[in-house]
Amino acid sequence: MFKGPYPELNKNSLENVLRFTKITMESAERLVKLQLEAAKQAVEENAKNAKSLSELKDLGEVMALRAKLAESGVEKALNFSRSVYEVASQTQAELTKLFEESLSAYTKDLVNVIEKTTKSAPGGSDLALAALKSTIAATQAAVDGMTKAAKEVSELAGTGIKSANSASSTTKSSSKKGR
Repeated sequence: MFKGPYPELNKNSLENVLRFTKITMESAERLVKLQLEAAKQAVEENAKNAKSLSELKDLGEVMALRAKLAESGVEKALNFSRSVYEVASQTQAELTKLFEESLSAYTKDLVNVIEKTTKSAPGGSDLALAALKSTIAATQAAVDGMTKAAKEVSELAGTGIKSANSASSTTKSSSKKGR
């Protein structure tokens, strides 16, 4: 199946595509499950709210219910956002790991291919092979830099989510004290 001069490159590529597909499908499955759970809860909550609304007797009760529903809605939206962020973060970490492993394996295989080719290369091709090896090393360094930057952006986004959660908790406890 993996015919050609360098079957290890083809085999690794196929395995990586299959791992990528598995990671993205599992992530999509988790997101769909989150959405279905949120929709189910929303339907149940709306039915309960409609019943509560029908039992109200004066404007004061309506205003109190309105405030309670608004607070509950914000809290549920934050929880849903947090869950979606967790799935996205996990997926990003898995894909980053896959990318790093793939690139490392590809680079290793490519160096092996170059070494095999070097042994059978005609005389005078040393300069071209040295340039190719230099290009591979520079590409590896660039990818390492991009990976590091992506991790920093992910950490920054995580810090933002934690700050939002903290602000939400502070606001929630402040509103309870004010009652």
